[in-house]
Amino acid sequence: MSKCTVPTGKADVFIGDGSQLSCQLIATVLRRGRYQARVVGYATGADGIRQGLDQHETNVAVIGARLEEGALAGFNVTRQIRASHPRLNIVMILDSSSPTMVVEAFRAGASGIFSRNQSSDLLCKCIHAVHQGQVWANSKELRSIIEALGPAQPVKPIVPRGTGLLTKREEGVVHLVAEGLTNRDISQQLNLSEHTVRNYLFRIFNKVGTSNRLELALFAIDRRQGDNQQNSMSRVE
Repeated sequence: MSKCTVPTGKADVFIGDGSQLSCQLIATVLRRGRYQARVVGYATGADGIRQGLDQHETNVAVIGARLEEGALAGFNVTRQIRASHPRLNIVMILDSSSPTMVVEAFRAGASGIFSRNQSSDLLCKCIHAVHQGQVWANSKELRSIIEALGPAQPVKPIVPRGTGLLTKREEGVVHLVAEGLTNRDISQQLNLSEHTVRNYLFRIFNKVGTSNRLELALFAIDRRQGDNQQNSMSRVE
């Protein structure tokens, strides 16, 4: 368990982001900011983040959506942190403030969200507010959350597990998208043209009821977690 302190005075912050340079830049911003947060450590990958939180006295974790494991790895890490360190406040740094990303960040366990295109001063304010027990999001992001909590709207059907509507090749493409690979990366790994990869993605979108790569990646992550839970229950039985 991490050592979580009472939220008074300066925040003790651990940073997790996709590159050392990004972590160092965030650390510099926080140290020079008006609230003068204490940066206790940083890491660029999931294992380093978990180990760092175990080793350092921390009350705010700043986690980027993109880590060295992939473009959406930060969501999984945030879920794990929320489960293992329930008293720790988490701020997620998002590459996009799209409604899907915003809602998913709060579902994962974030107390605040910050978009990379916002000012560094706002990041300091965000961390300070979350450290004080507040929730941080702008009005547009809050509206996305409210809409997500509102009456269910008709949506395109999602493929039930085990129906086999995706071909083996399509399943492979979905897996690589969930790992954060670009169309070019996928084409090189599967020895396909980028045009063929795009065609696969359009067919997959139609089959699973998603409209973009992010929604497809989140769908794949949710399905993978559901399969893991199902397998765990089967072993118990």
